[in-house]
Amino acid sequence: MATADLLVDALNRISETVHEAVDGLDEEQLAVRLDPEANSIAWLAWHLTRVQDDHLAEAAGSAQVWTSDGWSQRFRLPFEDKSIGYGHSSDEVASVRAPAELLTGYHDAVHGRSSAWASTLDDEALSRVVDETWGEPVTLAVRLVSVIDDGTQHAGQAAFIRGILDRAATSGER
Repeated sequence: MATADLLVDALNRISETVHEAVDGLDEEQLAVRLDPEANSIAWLAWHLTRVQDDHLAEAAGSAQVWTSDGWSQRFRLPFEDKSIGYGHSSDEVASVRAPAELLTGYHDAVHGRSSAWASTLDDEALSRVVDETWGEPVTLAVRLVSVIDDGTQHAGQAAFIRGILDRAATSGER
C-alpha cells in the first residue's frame, strides 16, 4: 500500500465514524452533553472537521472550505471564521448547534478535498516542513498524523455519545 493510500484510508475511516455518530439524529440529540462541561456530538463533528479543514488547507496552500465554500455563513456560529474550537469554553461548546445534514455536508466537503489532496502525496512531499512555530519544525507527515489522530479521537468520542443516546432510547430513558 502506498503512503497516499494509507492516508486516504485513515481519512475515510474518520468520515465513516462521523456519519455513524451523526446520521439520523435531530438537532436536540446532536446537542446533548453528558455533563455541563462535556462536548456534544455537534461540537465534536464540527471541531474535528474544522481542524482538518484549517490544518490541511494550510499545508496544501489552499483556501479553507469553511470560508471559500460558504459553510461559515450556513452554520451562523458566534465565532470568528478562524475559530476551530481549540480552547472553547463550555458556553461556546453549547453554542454549536446544527442539523445533521449541515454537519455531514461540511464534513463531506472537507473530506473530499482532503482525500483528493492526500491521494497525490508521496514520501518526498511528507518530509516538507509546514510549520516552524513549534520547538522543532513540523513536517507534513507529522501534521497529517496529528490531524488524523485528532479526528479519530473526536469521532470516537462522538460515536460513544451516540451509543449512549441509542441505548437510552431503547431503554426508555431520556
